[in-house]
This record gives sequence, structure tokens and C-alpha cells, in this order.
Amino acid sequence: MLNKYSSKLTQDIDQPASQAMLYGAGFSDEDMKKAQVGIASTGYEGNTCNMHLNGLAAIVKKGVQNAGLKGLIFNTIGVSDGMSMGTNGMSYSLPSRDVIADSIETIAGAHFYDSLATIVGCDKNMPGAIIAMSRLNRPSIMVYGGTIHSGYYKGEKLNIVSAFEALGKKYTGQISDEDFKGVIKNSCPGAGACGGMYTANTMASAIEALGMSLPYSSSAPATSDKKAGECLSVGAYLNILLEKDIKPSDIITAESIQNALVVGMVLGGSTNLILHFLAIAKSANIKLTLQDIQKLSDKTPLLADLKPSGKYMMEDLDAIGGVQSIMKMLAAEGLLHLDCMTVTGKTVRENLKEAPDLPAGQDIIYPLSKPIKSTSHLQMLYGNIAIDGSVAKITGKEGEFFEGPARVYTSEEDLNAGIINKEIQAGEVIVIAYVGPKGGPGMPEMLKPTSLLMGAGLGDKVALITDGRFSGGTHGFVIGHLSPEAIEGGTIGLVQNGDIITIDTANNKINAQVSEEEFAARRARWVKPPYRVTSGSLYKYIKNVSSASLGCVTDL
Repeated sequence: MLNKYSSKLTQDIDQPASQAMLYGAGFSDEDMKKAQVGIASTGYEGNTCNMHLNGLAAIVKKGVQNAGLKGLIFNTIGVSDGMSMGTNGMSYSLPSRDVIADSIETIAGAHFYDSLATIVGCDKNMPGAIIAMSRLNRPSIMVYGGTIHSGYYKGEKLNIVSAFEALGKKYTGQISDEDFKGVIKNSCPGAGACGGMYTANTMASAIEALGMSLPYSSSAPATSDKKAGECLSVGAYLNILLEKDIKPSDIITAESIQNALVVGMVLGGSTNLILHFLAIAKSANIKLTLQDIQKLSDKTPLLADLKPSGKYMMEDLDAIGGVQSIMKMLAAEGLLHLDCMTVTGKTVRENLKEAPDLPAGQDIIYPLSKPIKSTSHLQMLYGNIAIDGSVAKITGKEGEFFEGPARVYTSEEDLNAGIINKEIQAGEVIVIAYVGPKGGPGMPEMLKPTSLLMGAGLGDKVALITDGRFSGGTHGFVIGHLSPEAIEGGTIGLVQNGDIITIDTANNKINAQVSEEEFAARRARWVKPPYRVTSGSLYKYIKNVSSASLGCVTDL
């Protein structure tokens, strides 16, 4: 019985009003017998990541109908990180993950859909969709909207980070007004999510490895025939999942989450990988801690020469076989769990039998015998200013140790102004406090200041630590997610200008060279500042969100 949920509305004699409304919505007698697929799109105009998703949803619906199922499209929100970055609009980005999850759960739960297909683009779309699928636990497939193609200007390959870094060059006189405008106008040539191994492509790759999207979903470009073909095939695969009753709980396991994290680490993925998979694990009732993730980091190498710290883009990865070819290589080295179920109705092992080998001569993915870094670039650091942990993104190019005097800011806006006004000195550790989940609120990403630092030539000369977080487009010596956050009494809020900060990523330590007695004296004088908002959706988020060390979940 494929329509075991929707039959509550379509077959139950006690639901005449439900049936009347479905007939009014265009259902035939035959449709009333079919399993219903809720097709959730995060599509909306005005953002390259999401502008094409409603079109892809229509293709998914066609494939669903071809498979003998009844597809019903509905929409949920998305927030453009790239557009809101550097403004207080960024406070809405991380909370949007929970709005997406809650709205998908609400529609599918209220309308008794038997199955779900989600068509998602920008960063928070993907974990939001997976969290909803996990909560509902009905046969489901996530479709990634795909990566954008590279832009070009005067022979230079561009992406969204190019636009951010051009601002730093403008303020330091390294770029003309004409070229500044040329970079901006050519960085994003059309539809698709940001093209490096930033958060969108990180999460898409990890979710493909998790088994919740179809093979090759993460690397197929947004406007490619391959992406359209994937969308058309979703209905047939949902039919398999419905017939076999394969649910997210059969796919999302401790082992498949490890696969996802390993692939994300190998590819040089965003620190947001950690934040989102803590939340995904929570939704699936699977125990996952920062300590568990560190154990994986210790034995997982960094192999991909991908932006932001490397050379290549996601479209280049697609050209050499995508995530499936990389997983095939990792499987041969014993780094993956191969018996995990996937949305194809087959195991990882079975899927990889059909995957091509990485082509000879490619230089995007390094061999395990010669990694870019022998352990993961994602490291969990602890110390007196991160008692509950923090997340560092260190590829090795920055070194593994940094020590210097603190220069403290309590907002991103103040830091950005400080960079523009040339307050920052080489050798300093920049501290941005009071921008965590509650303090931000919404734990805004710090791509604008890190890009300004890069553009100003300081990217390899300073470190930056924060109780906020970083975009997947960030590179440099950066540590985020310091917990507890400042506004909740975290020690990062007690750091003062000139305090010596020591960051030792090789030994997973981050400390201020301040005595316990001095910190105690500062704490006695500390007065908790008011929250930045006192009403509306952000205030509700403040009242419910957990620490970054727990994944910023709102349903503890």
C-alpha cells in the first residue's frame, strides 16, 4: 500500500471535505488512489542559488507523474547568504534552516503526503530539508539545485568570493573602479549555488555521500542536461522507495553520517558541515558530538584542491566523475561504510560499482599517499575561551600555530570599519564576540571581513576567532563557533585588547594567556548586554536556540 498516509484523506469516508477539496484541486478518481508526493521547492526570484528551482520542481513533478504517483508542489523559504552577507540580514540565515524544516514538516504532516522530494539551493536549504525528512520519516529524496558556472573577466576565472575580495582591493587601491565593477558584474553568470567548495556544495556533496540524494546530484551544474535528467528520474526512484518502504531512518545512520563527514572533510568543506550535521543527527536521534567528529578528523586527510583555499571549482569536480568517483577511491582505501542504504534503493557498495574511476592525470583530488594535509582541515579546539569547543578551518597553508595580541570587536560592522580604517596590524588575533546564535542573533557568517582582510593583503598575517561562524567561502587562519558564546557568559566575551591568544591546531587548543584569577575578576564586573532584538522571529530564535557546540538546534 503506497498511499498509506494520503489514504487518510482520500479513502476515509469520514473525510468528505478533504476529498471535496482535492476534487476541486483537479484530482480525478484515479488520482485519489495514488500515493502523493509533496514536492517542496525553495525557489524564488532574485538569487542565483534559487532562481531556477521552481523550474526544476516542475520537471520533478513530471517525472513523479510518469511514475504513476501524484505530485503536489509547494514552496518554502530560502535566504541568500551571499546577498545578506555583511548586513544585519545575515541574522536570518541560520534561523532559516529551522523555518525550512518546520514548514516542510508542517505541510507534509498536515496534508498526509506519502513521500517527499525537496528541490533546494542555497546553504541552509539542504540541512533544513534533511531535518524535515528525518522528522517525518517517509520515503524522501533531496534534489540539489546544482552549482553555478564560473564567471570570467579579463581572462580571470571568477566566483562570488571574487566580488567580496574585490572590495578589499578597492579600499587598498589595488583595483580600478572600472575593474571593480567588471568583477561584480561578471562573478555570477547565471543560475546555481556558489561554485567553490563553499557551504552549498559542501552540504550537497555530504548529503550525496549520506545517501539522501541521487548519485551525481551534488556536482551536476544547475543549468546542465544532467541536472534536468536527474530531476526527471526522481519519480521512478521514489516509487522504489515507496515499494520497499525505505525511509530516512533506514538511510541516515551513524555510519552514513560518518560517510558524509569524511567526504566533506576530504573535499575541504565548510565549517558549517559540523554545525549542520550535529543538527541532522539530532533530528535522526543519533548521538553525535564534537568529540566524535574530531576522531574522524584525526584520520581523514584533505585531498581536494578546491576553492576557497585551492584552485578548482565544483564544475571541475563534475568533469572528473564527481563525488561518486571520489567515494569509489575512498572505498578502495577502506575509508567508507559500504553497506549503508541510499535513495536509489541500493547500498553505497552497489552504487559505486557503476561509478567511474578518477581519470589518470587529474590534479584536483590528490592521492592518499600524498595528501594536501594528512588530517582534516576541520579541527575542534578547546581551551579557556572555548570550554565547550570551537571549529577551526586550517588547510595547512596557513600553518598550524598562531599567537598574538587580541584586537577585540563586538560586531562585524565595527570590524569591517576597522579593516577599512587600517586599524588591524599584522600578527594580531582579531576577536569578534557577541555574534553567536543568541548574540548575533543567528550566528552570522564572517565572509565580508575575511574577504576584506584577503583583499587588503592581511589574510595570511592575522588570525580571526569568533563565537559567530564563517562562510564556506572563507579562507585564512580562522576559528569559529567558540562556545559558550559571549552573551551567555562565554569567556570570549571577557577577552580584552592586548591579551595574548595562543591557537595550536595541531594539539586542538585555543587559550588566552590570562590567569583564572584575572578572568574571575573580569567576570565579576561583567554585565550581560541586552539582546539585539526583542520581538519577532529572531527573538523567538534567541529564546529557543541551543549552543553552536550542539548544532544550534531549536527543539532540544
